[in-house]
Amino acid sequence: MPSVEESLELIRRGADEILVEKELVKKLERGKPLRIKAGFDPTAPDLHLGHTVLINKLRQFQDLGHEVMFLIGDFTGMIGDPTGKSATRPPLTRDQVLENAKSYEEQIYKILDPEKTLVLFNSSWMGEMNAADLIQLAARHTVARMLERDDFNKRYKNGQPIAIHEFLYPLVQGYDSVAMKADVELGGTDQKFNLLVGRQLQETYGQEPQIVLTMPILEGLDGVQKMSKSLNNYIGITEAPAEMFGKIMSISDDLMWRYFELLSFRPMSEIKGFRKQIEEGTNPRDIKFLLGEEIVARFHDEPAAQKAKQAFIDRFRKGAMPEDMPEEELKAADASGLPIANALKEAGLVSSTSEAYRMLKQGAVRLDGERIEDRNTLLTPGTEVVAQVGKRRFARLKITA
Repeated sequence: MPSVEESLELIRRGADEILVEKELVKKLERGKPLRIKAGFDPTAPDLHLGHTVLINKLRQFQDLGHEVMFLIGDFTGMIGDPTGKSATRPPLTRDQVLENAKSYEEQIYKILDPEKTLVLFNSSWMGEMNAADLIQLAARHTVARMLERDDFNKRYKNGQPIAIHEFLYPLVQGYDSVAMKADVELGGTDQKFNLLVGRQLQETYGQEPQIVLTMPILEGLDGVQKMSKSLNNYIGITEAPAEMFGKIMSISDDLMWRYFELLSFRPMSEIKGFRKQIEEGTNPRDIKFLLGEEIVARFHDEPAAQKAKQAFIDRFRKGAMPEDMPEEELKAADASGLPIANALKEAGLVSSTSEAYRMLKQGAVRLDGERIEDRNTLLTPGTEVVAQVGKRRFARLKITA
């Protein structure tokens, strides 16, 4: 197994919080495989890249030699997770839960090693509990502690109803950790309260409390709101290769680094090298190509990734752009390059630099088909690129020294 410090470096990657890291170090120092838990309610049959942030972290634990327990919350799924909800969420039927759970199992092995993954259902132990057992479990937590949860607290203060069964959700999730004897539990930042209930319950049952590791919620294609099907800003892992690649290429240059950290399996040292390449003049689009290729290859295969990349290039360099666009040779003041706003103005694509800034902010500017939003973008001498503003303004730019 890797050293403790090597393990910590990978475990910390992209993590929001590790509670408590000193306890994690002690567990790692024992040199024994840890039991890593992550629970998923089968509320929707299709995963998107936002869901895979946790699954990627599970894969990293597998690579470090630990035992991954992928928990499908078929029992909790019938309660309905109240996290972040302003109203009671309707529970799923047993048939819905089982159908969605089957889909989860089919999709997670795109990332996880099936030989090193234990898939569990919490109905295995919760289904055997009788009413007396459930009452005894409920006695181990207080209403006051439950109302510390932000969403419960807001609903209570606003006079909105909170059903008793909603209090059972974090209790059952916490008891899952007891039943599974989890050493570490992963979850999104919105699950922190529930994960901490697991720590508390383990202590009351005489177990060593689990480490809580929270991962950030991945932003969607807009770079602002969380990735969500309802917001239509998602990339589904079952989407066609070309669709998946095109969506990845549409994200902003800033968001690209977030995706590299949370979605890529490349070492952070290599990603740091990519940043340096861009600082030295490499087009961010070329680095984003690498991200798109990696993600598409993971969920399809390498030939599909290369075909999707070529289709993207053909679509934006040939098919989507007019053949008779004007060509402009623009001179940069120095070796650092020509500011994007000045280039657009000099090429006649905007009437002023202020309009250029406005169009950049609106996401209406593209270079070789890639959306550009950073007003500090520089076009270095030697660059040849097709600039587009809106749907109809095009120019082929050549930057000279």
